[in-house]
Amino acid sequence: MAARTSRSSAKDRPSYRCSECGWTTAKWLGRCPECQAWGTVEEMGAPAVRTTAAGRVSAPAVPIAQVDGRTAAARSTGVDELDRVLGGGLVPGAVVLLAGEPGVGKSTLLLDVAAKAATDDHRTLYVTGEESASQVRLRADRINALNDHLYLAAETDLSAVLGHLDAVKPSLLILDSVQTIASPEIDGAPGGMAQVREVAGALIRASKERGMSTLLVGHVTKDGAIAGPRLLEHLVDVVLSFEGDRHARLRLVRGVKNRYGATDEVGCFELHDEGIVGLADPSGLFLTRRAEAVPGTCLTVTLEGKRPLVAEVQALTVDSQIPSPRRTTSGLETSRVSMMLAVLEQRGRITALGKRDIYSATVGGVKLTEPAADLAIALALASAASDVPLPKNLVAIGEVGLAGEVRRVTGVQRRLAEAHRLGFTHALVPADPGKVPPGMKVIEVADMGDALRVLPRGRSRTPARERAGE
Repeated sequence: MAARTSRSSAKDRPSYRCSECGWTTAKWLGRCPECQAWGTVEEMGAPAVRTTAAGRVSAPAVPIAQVDGRTAAARSTGVDELDRVLGGGLVPGAVVLLAGEPGVGKSTLLLDVAAKAATDDHRTLYVTGEESASQVRLRADRINALNDHLYLAAETDLSAVLGHLDAVKPSLLILDSVQTIASPEIDGAPGGMAQVREVAGALIRASKERGMSTLLVGHVTKDGAIAGPRLLEHLVDVVLSFEGDRHARLRLVRGVKNRYGATDEVGCFELHDEGIVGLADPSGLFLTRRAEAVPGTCLTVTLEGKRPLVAEVQALTVDSQIPSPRRTTSGLETSRVSMMLAVLEQRGRITALGKRDIYSATVGGVKLTEPAADLAIALALASAASDVPLPKNLVAIGEVGLAGEVRRVTGVQRRLAEAHRLGFTHALVPADPGKVPPGMKVIEVADMGDALRVLPRGRSRTPARERAGE
């Protein structure tokens, strides 16, 4: 009798749940340990313990070789650069999450995709929760994104969005954004963890049942991470990151997760007044064409995913007017620039940099973060310190270590092929670069001492090993 009373009291014991993320506990807390929200833990009845019995299956299991893969063939979005990142296009039933900072161009890109993907057989439904329908129409007029098979709705209620799906029966759904839609069945404000989880789950189920592709727009936090529960990124099929400086024209769409393709592809776009346009050859944005060589500039080839891009590094040194000289960078990592300054002073015997203000930047808003740009950064700084320009039509590729050695990097042959295609005839590379493009001369350097010999002041020294393409 006592055991029965104990079990009954444990079953009837109240519990507490967070209205934001759904976390439960046996006692009340002022702050939810899961989502760190204050005042959201409320009392609720203890959940009954349930077990799931075996039920009827929707379809029998078959050998994987007998599954028809043609129904999952990708369909083009009409935007080649986006198709490149997606792995060929949108797969029926796939759910894609596109996240980026405010003003980077997410809505402009997806409205262009919505108009180009709409056809007689494939309708597109664009649901906006942040703007009115008339505001979206104004943007569509500006970027010429009008299509008779593109349907537009302004909703913030999940049940209304599902009702539009029944009425329009689209092949592609674009939701801008998932943080603005709320379900009346779930407690919490729109954008909360519980709401985002419920909205995403409902749309994912609808996409899989209807064979409808879905593009979800997601917000980001101040740190650049996708806002909302981490579960959202696990649920969707593809996660894309929309990157770019609002003061520059270049925009990059980078694949973070892709169940239907590779994640090392990058799409390049140019944002202008008439909309956003894909760039099949974006290297020209990162170069400055000059008649004469200028001290403090050096070219390199960076890899964005599988795509090689020729970029320009610029450096400027001036006499400092303050006890602590300035170190300013734009598009480059400050830590790597500081490392190159230390290597030049210790290994390259360049002492003119310690007491001067140093400014370094890239051209066109590109960000160089990979170590392959180390050699170009070091040569640009050395050229600026000596006020002597580097030879024209020269690119520098290689990682520089603290001992002054020049290390090999991945994709040297692809980088050299891209530089040769754009008309560059000479390259500084680490030892053993592999096959060299015909008509291109490469200079293999082992350390910074060899690399600095390309400056005119070092022509009297013994030249580094030089190879010509076959």
